[in-house]
Amino acid sequence: RDLRARELRELFEEDDEVAVSVERRFMDEFFEQVEEIRGFIDTLSEKVEEVKRKHSAILASPNPDEKTKAELEQLMTDIKKLANKVRSKLKSIEQTIEQQEGTNRSADLRIRKTQHSTLSRKFVEVMSEYNATQSDYRERCKGRIQRQLEITGRNTTNEELESMLESDNPAIFTSGIIMDSNITQQAMNEIETRHTEIIKLENSIRELHDMFMDMAMLVESQGELVNSIEKNVQSTEDYVGQAMEETKKAIPKRKGSRRVSGGEGGHRPPLLNPPLSVSLSWSAPLSVARVLRRMRLAGGDD
Repeated sequence: RDLRARELRELFEEDDEVAVSVERRFMDEFFEQVEEIRGFIDTLSEKVEEVKRKHSAILASPNPDEKTKAELEQLMTDIKKLANKVRSKLKSIEQTIEQQEGTNRSADLRIRKTQHSTLSRKFVEVMSEYNATQSDYRERCKGRIQRQLEITGRNTTNEELESMLESDNPAIFTSGIIMDSNITQQAMNEIETRHTEIIKLENSIRELHDMFMDMAMLVESQGELVNSIEKNVQSTEDYVGQAMEETKKAIPKRKGSRRVSGGEGGHRPPLLNPPLSVSLSWSAPLSVARVLRRMRLAGGDD
């Protein structure tokens, strides 16, 4: 009997050692993945700064050279690819955590959750900065168009200009003033160039709209970056004021829902599935919300 007990004890000890070894190897692999994702996010941040420099260079010239514009397009493509890669890896970690939450309450799981939350927050911050950069560029391009139109004597309101920007045809601005002898070819070229830049920008935003939706959901579910949300909303034009009001109303509802739900065991708060105007107003109402509103009105599948 003693021999059998000793054999069983040794067997259990071996199992424990194997389990510890497997867990240690898993954590080593996890931290390698964390470092990889952190490196990707750092690269994203660097590329966003480079985008800002390209924007300034393009805006500094009435007719920017094709090389600079091509470099900007390549940067936007790189950011989209890298951001999608980070998004995919963070989702993979999240799924692993969810699978283990019911059976694993170890310190390692808490570490993984903390690392995932930290990386997600950093990713949201970098992509929010990218989105704000795009919005700022759009406004500056729009301002250049408006100034050139004013020079020709064609004064437009902000609403009229936005309506004209709805068109994907850059010639819409010059078609009505083509016979005006006072307008120079350079002015016409700049108007069309700036409008073309806005069209490209909105196409890029459209391609990333799923990611922005995910980011909005992430911010709502974690209750993070509320101050950043309000700051970005307050910096927008009047025509997104309603979205700002909806966001302010939605945040208290989120808090009240959390109290009613009773913590982790309660129902999912309704704000995790917010309307487009609410979920996107925090990031860049001048761009994302506008593009998605157009897509929704057109009945698109995106």
